[in-house]
Amino acid sequence: MTQLETAMAIMMKTFDTYAADQGKPDTLTKAEAKTLLEKELPGLLKGAKNQAEVDKLLNSLDFNGDSDIDFSEFVVMVAALTCACHNRCPKK
Repeated sequence: MTQLETAMAIMMKTFDTYAADQGKPDTLTKAEAKTLLEKELPGLLKGAKNQAEVDKLLNSLDFNGDSDIDFSEFVVMVAALTCACHNRCPKK
């Protein structure tokens, strides 16, 4: 597999691993999402100024308002965090 194909496979596997913990196997509960962030992006949470901001991030991921985070919502989060961490997004 190419590097990008490998990265995509890892994202899918990571999502599936945490989504299978509780609730529906194809979505993340907010608790599962928080665990994913704590284990997979520990630097992000350590850099958070306060827990309210982390909770705000988790709530903002649920674009369709169904109280779960589906894979497409997860991918948007990863893309947004990647842009923010690497300052690659155009400023508006």
